[in-house]
Amino acid sequence: MTTDVKVSGAFRGTPGSIRWAFPVPQTPSRHRYWHAFRGTCIASLLLGIFILSRLHGTTDSFLWSSWSRNSNSSDGNPAEPPTFNWIDIAPSRTLTWHPCYSPDHDCARLDVPMDWQSPSDSNRVVLAIIRLRASTATATNKTDYRGPVFFNPGGPGGSGIWSLLDHGKELQAILGKEHYDLVSFDPRGIGNSVPRIECWSQQQDRGVWDLQDSVLGTVDAHPGVVYDAYARAQAFSQVCENNPDLAGEDGILRHSSTVYHARDMLEILEQMGEEKLKYWGFSYGTVLGGTFAALWPNRVERMVNDGNVDYVEWYQGGYINFLHDTDTVMEAFFHHCHLVGPLKCPFYSPTPSQIKSRLFTLLDSLRQSPILIIPPTNTNLTSSPGSSNPLPELITYSKIRLLLSTALYQPLLRFPRIAVVLSALESSNGLPYLSYTSPDSSPPTSLCLSESVPPSTPLSQPQEGTPDAFPAIMCADATPHPLSPVEFATYATLLQKISYSAGAVQASFRLSCVGRTIRPKWEFSPVWENITTSFPILFVNNEADNVTPLVSARNNSRAFPGSAVLVQEGGYGHTSLAAPSVCTAGRIRRYFQRGEMPKEGEGCKSDRVLFDDDVFYSENEEQDELTAAVRGLAKKVRIRPFYSG
Repeated sequence: MTTDVKVSGAFRGTPGSIRWAFPVPQTPSRHRYWHAFRGTCIASLLLGIFILSRLHGTTDSFLWSSWSRNSNSSDGNPAEPPTFNWIDIAPSRTLTWHPCYSPDHDCARLDVPMDWQSPSDSNRVVLAIIRLRASTATATNKTDYRGPVFFNPGGPGGSGIWSLLDHGKELQAILGKEHYDLVSFDPRGIGNSVPRIECWSQQQDRGVWDLQDSVLGTVDAHPGVVYDAYARAQAFSQVCENNPDLAGEDGILRHSSTVYHARDMLEILEQMGEEKLKYWGFSYGTVLGGTFAALWPNRVERMVNDGNVDYVEWYQGGYINFLHDTDTVMEAFFHHCHLVGPLKCPFYSPTPSQIKSRLFTLLDSLRQSPILIIPPTNTNLTSSPGSSNPLPELITYSKIRLLLSTALYQPLLRFPRIAVVLSALESSNGLPYLSYTSPDSSPPTSLCLSESVPPSTPLSQPQEGTPDAFPAIMCADATPHPLSPVEFATYATLLQKISYSAGAVQASFRLSCVGRTIRPKWEFSPVWENITTSFPILFVNNEADNVTPLVSARNNSRAFPGSAVLVQEGGYGHTSLAAPSVCTAGRIRRYFQRGEMPKEGEGCKSDRVLFDDDVFYSENEEQDELTAAVRGLAKKVRIRPFYSG
């Protein structure tokens, strides 16, 4: 079958034709770059790497969609690069704080056993820990100081260091900056904690592998792709488990799972002189919080789990119910686009069902006729370092599928721009797509010049996460369920029936465990029933979360008698951070400060409506401080699946 290619540029002719309003650069094909890379490392190959780095979910989207280099300050501008270097701190078996990053931050490197069940002096892990001090913590009058609150941003594989630097001040403001330190850490195998779980010995190898993956597509893109994806996942698992720096009886793969992270967190807590844990976890961080509470229920002082992963499903490894509400978020796009009209939603049609039909028509068209973009030469949307020629790019069915799946995590922030992109693509105009997917910062360093940091050495700069850690930790937690290629294809079909909007994308989730054989030494198989904590847990969840549905929060709450579920009504997207609510922030503050639990059925409304820039904040005495914190968090661009953020 012949596949048409639509062309998008400064001028477009009839569909299928190629007409240009500017000279067409004589750019060699990507296949030439591909074959020349390992031998000559031609700089032009980095055009492809550059595109890969800015696409929201074009490669390994089920792991770490565009996590790196997405650091913004609360005003939306890039944060100032830190000058502190972790390698300057000597590891210690006692928690010793050192100044870092700013006058308000402290950092430590804590030396702990690799194997908590059989500790030794030779086999160790060094945890990177960071603290944002309470405003009264160093004052003479400490009557308002109430100790540390630990927080985990999600993952598994998310960096607590990066996240605290990125939005720790806003979280602390919600808690009460005069009352609490905010503490986080890079869990073992992640970020600046060493040894780090990195399957590739060289960054160049990772880049080559990712380039291959970028052209594979979603499992429903074309016949046979599902089997190619299976084979690639199996190959990647073998790369990881054959890496001598990771494998072996004493290796990090045998000693890195959520139960190890929970034990590490207990060690940090005790080294800080605290008896009980105060904790706020997001996404996968709810698994860490729930695991800690199951292991040491009498050591929970406060715990908020926000955007809840179903504990039973996580540890059993089924991975089906997590898409329960995904299509509800997608349907909200159609409904609210119709509601606000064409001025605010360019993808508008007279009925929501017509908008939905337009989307399916566009996707069907892209599957057979991808759109070729040739950006104008006076833009830098697709120029690599040192190149003056614009880089052609294909907009494919899979790229838009991935783009839509990513948008479901933050619909308030992303739906208006997605509507512009989709509307333009209907007329074969791909420039809004390029603008949307282009990075806000400078292009990444050339792969040929990139430095590979040994896994035993801390990183020179914090990164949002360590992608290879996600499958290692998730698969270590789960009961093994070996899948044949045919069985995986059946699973992928099932997910697509559960969710038309993201099932094909999220099918890759379970795929990450294909070929994994290394099991953790410390196996944890909790019974999620009648776990009574010393203080009740507060579970927070959006009414419609695309990967951690409300039903998961209710399931988790039933395992902990006395706990409560706070529903963020009208909240769409992943975790309460995706749908700002001063009411929710106030509830969380009062839970930590006063121990107030919401009443049965009591919820909070989201302050914003999809496609509407107006903000509706409730009136209360905390409005100014909480509003500033909530607005700051709402500006943060997150592209994190719950299993990778």
